[in-house]
Amino acid sequence: MADIRILLNDKTVARLPAATSGQYRARDTELKGFYVVVGKRRKTFAVQGDLREAGKRASSITVTIGDARDMATREARATAKEYLAKISRGQHPKAEELAEKEEAEEPAAAPIVGITLRAAWERYRDAHMVRKGRSERTIDSYRDHVERIFKDWLDTPLVELADDPAQVATKHDEITKESGPYIANGSMRTLRAIYNHARKTNRGLPADNPVNAIDWNQEQRRDSGMGPADLTAWFMQVAAMGNPIRREFHLMTLLSGCRPAALMEVKPEHVDLRRRVLHIPKPKGGAKRAFDIPLSRQMILSLVRAMRFGRFLHPLEARVWIFPADSAAGHLVEQKEARKVLSKWGNDLRQSYRTIATTAGVSEFDARLLMNHAIPGVNAGYITRHKLLEEHLRSQQQAISDTMFAALGETVKKTAVMQAWLAPRATHDVIKEARMARLKENGWTAKAA
Repeated sequence: MADIRILLNDKTVARLPAATSGQYRARDTELKGFYVVVGKRRKTFAVQGDLREAGKRASSITVTIGDARDMATREARATAKEYLAKISRGQHPKAEELAEKEEAEEPAAAPIVGITLRAAWERYRDAHMVRKGRSERTIDSYRDHVERIFKDWLDTPLVELADDPAQVATKHDEITKESGPYIANGSMRTLRAIYNHARKTNRGLPADNPVNAIDWNQEQRRDSGMGPADLTAWFMQVAAMGNPIRREFHLMTLLSGCRPAALMEVKPEHVDLRRRVLHIPKPKGGAKRAFDIPLSRQMILSLVRAMRFGRFLHPLEARVWIFPADSAAGHLVEQKEARKVLSKWGNDLRQSYRTIATTAGVSEFDARLLMNHAIPGVNAGYITRHKLLEEHLRSQQQAISDTMFAALGETVKKTAVMQAWLAPRATHDVIKEARMARLKENGWTAKAA
């Protein structure tokens, strides 16, 4: 079963289903690094963090907190905060226990010569990924592959895998059965990259990468996008959502085609209303791939609504983030919705954007530029994107937004729930009513005023 993200409390932990095979992690949405490991019979609280030396990552460690049957989630969370604080200071939370255990044990056997997967991963992470500005999300994805899927191989010399590629092929088959074809292929791509990087400084490693022994699973692009005919039902679902900030987040994902993880981290300073652009500083590929999204009229209105609701609901966090939330990060960290609440979200909306762009008459070339996709062929080097941004790409963006809203027909005018969301001054009226209700709860009355 794949790892999940939920708000950990006694109720949600108790409801977690036992793993059918192996283990999976339920990561807390509020406290980064805090999670519960769910096996076939046990649920165990733990934390994961990076030990640092001289301000640089030295190693990633996992520390067990306790059995979920023996301690409350609140107690585990408090311990997790204490452990994570120590880790951030470069201290192992259980350093004394480990020292006592080492003293009691017999001297360890001589280590096997050759770089291990753990050492190769740490060098690849620091010398390649961090140095090249890969995002934390990308690094976390690779770390999950290495430290969860390949945890039994962490202290295995890479030369052993190279000399016996059959075990790599067998591992790929096992992952496919337990976690699915996509995770199996993805984890093997990670292993392949780490091995190739290790060979640069370990010339004794065989040139033939052991991952070459596997038979790759067939992968198909998920066809989950919407066309114009599907938009009215989707808009009605979004309009019915209780959280207005999440509502605007999903709408902006659809209108922009932006990756949700990058959109979650935009700040007010990234919005330039004079130029009508939204700057995305850390998209997939890191800071070097930073780009500006031209804004249509509908996108500007959505951002304004998000900022106004943010200032009312989360005044402190809204100073920093466009989509603020009551989370440890201060902004939205989870895009997922129950499908019965919202049928399409996340990358479904990116596919919808690309599909509707074609309906709007936007060319494949312009759609790639708007979504910050790489341009294939030799022509890519001759394109100056920002020269097209001010007029041409903005007109294409407006055409896409107009096509989406045109598909709604008279729904906005004739439906109360859509009027309460998209009608002029609707946001002002909603916030005014909510503010009055809040004052009445605190004992304020018009007569007393």
